[in-house]
Amino acid sequence: MTNEVIYINSPEGKNGRNVVAYGVVKALASKGKTAVFRPVACKKEAFTGELLKASNADQSVEQVRGVCPKCARKDKSTARGDIVAAYSAELERVNPDTMVVVGSDGSSVFDPEAFTFNADIASDLKAKTFLAICTIPRNGEQVKATVETCTAEVEQAGGKIAGVFVTGCTDEKAADAKNALKDSPVPVWTIPAVDFPSDTDPDAASKAAKAFADNAPTDEVVAAAQTPFDAPTTPYAFQNDLLVKAKAAKKTIVLPEGSEDRIIKAADYLLARDIVNLIIVGDKDAILARGKELGLDSLSKASYQPMDDEEVLEPMVAKLCELRAKKGMTPEQARKQLTDPSYFGTMLVVLGKADGLVSGSINSTANTVRPALQVIKTKPSASLVSGAFLMCFKDHVAVFADCAINLNPNAEQLADIAVQSADTARAFGVDPKVGMLCYSTLGSGKGPDVDLVEEATKLVHEKAPDLPAVGSIQFDAAWSPTVAATKAKGNDVAGHVNVFIFPSLAAGNIAYKAVQRTSGAIAIGPVLQGLNKPVNDLSRGALVEDIINTVALTAVEAQQ
Repeated sequence: MTNEVIYINSPEGKNGRNVVAYGVVKALASKGKTAVFRPVACKKEAFTGELLKASNADQSVEQVRGVCPKCARKDKSTARGDIVAAYSAELERVNPDTMVVVGSDGSSVFDPEAFTFNADIASDLKAKTFLAICTIPRNGEQVKATVETCTAEVEQAGGKIAGVFVTGCTDEKAADAKNALKDSPVPVWTIPAVDFPSDTDPDAASKAAKAFADNAPTDEVVAAAQTPFDAPTTPYAFQNDLLVKAKAAKKTIVLPEGSEDRIIKAADYLLARDIVNLIIVGDKDAILARGKELGLDSLSKASYQPMDDEEVLEPMVAKLCELRAKKGMTPEQARKQLTDPSYFGTMLVVLGKADGLVSGSINSTANTVRPALQVIKTKPSASLVSGAFLMCFKDHVAVFADCAINLNPNAEQLADIAVQSADTARAFGVDPKVGMLCYSTLGSGKGPDVDLVEEATKLVHEKAPDLPAVGSIQFDAAWSPTVAATKAKGNDVAGHVNVFIFPSLAAGNIAYKAVQRTSGAIAIGPVLQGLNKPVNDLSRGALVEDIINTVALTAVEAQQ
């Protein structure tokens, strides 16, 4: 077994679930290196220690816990991010054949979202799910209905049920449950009741192990754990992957807007986790003092670059005059230009002091992009710069472009934007399937706008013959296999598009913001495509999380 991840989820989270978790760990550990992770667990609970005794990956209790139950109830969004980060670090440290993730324990504090929360985490961790359903308060038909409800919730989160354990069984209840679940598409095992862990019975662990082994043969459990699973990519998983990739080959990113609170909060987060090296433009003492007021304690790890430092300014002025010689740039003009923090930060990239730049939290897109176009310039193979957003939906990532730069691109430009966006998709682990969007699907409508998109589609096929692309196509036919079956019958790309190319800046910008605000998708970007060095723009409404993501994304781009 290699890199299998199993999540044990239960609407009860009590003794029966414990017997299942303990038995699953022992069964898988008999076949290979098996580790344990607890996304939500109280520091006072004893069950995690029992799980570690059954595993064989040399872990401590402290290493396998994600967040406490109170934190999970209070802020599930933040908890999910913290859990994914902790899990990723432990998975990398231990590198097991199988990771068994055991969901929340039963609690006297009612949380109506607890099961769904665990289902979401399972998808974040790309895990298949074993359900543990207690039969003590239920008859067979009630067990079946509970399994169906839980299965629907797991699948809604993008997950997959690989097996069902019915716990707390007497012989009669086991027979009733098996009969009710006789048509189950996944294996079903019935497990008798065992009080575990127990403060009064020193043999509780051995009793639990025997109860499990007698009723759930190891080979069957292992086979279920190996069920093929096309795991979703949730926003939390994608964001964590970004941070992991950025940390793997740390690059130096310059942040010109050092006076902005959101910037220094994001910087503190990244520095605390050693994800990137940062150059913050501004006065070090003033920024550190503001950081102290905000309760930040990692800003001292950054490098600081004041804008009046002559040791940096003198070569910067000379280089700027060289690059803008055809425009008649004088040293005096260059010095004046370099009073703009975005220009100053861009020149740090030009001089090789930084690998990329992130700006725009208090400056317009034009102020961020103009210096890059003037002194970093486009790649030799690029005819233009375009702006793409990575849209993180519930179970996958898509690319929207152009949403930031080109007002009304012609056919040649649209084709280049499509090819650039496909390259961006690949850089972040998305296998691109391009849709050239329009109000027409494969000739259903007529007009100059349709002609433009269809010409652009032809050029995409010429420029990148191996790139799957369809156009012209309406958004619904690009997105939905059901709609595509009617509007674009027989087309393999329609209904499966994940790189959406909009015909104008107005369409793209409106669409990404509408989707972001109404669907809950996380928009990361814009990624400025086509530049010699990565320079990325922030929305002036960017949250701290957006800035963290964009800096990490820029660092990953710099690794290409």
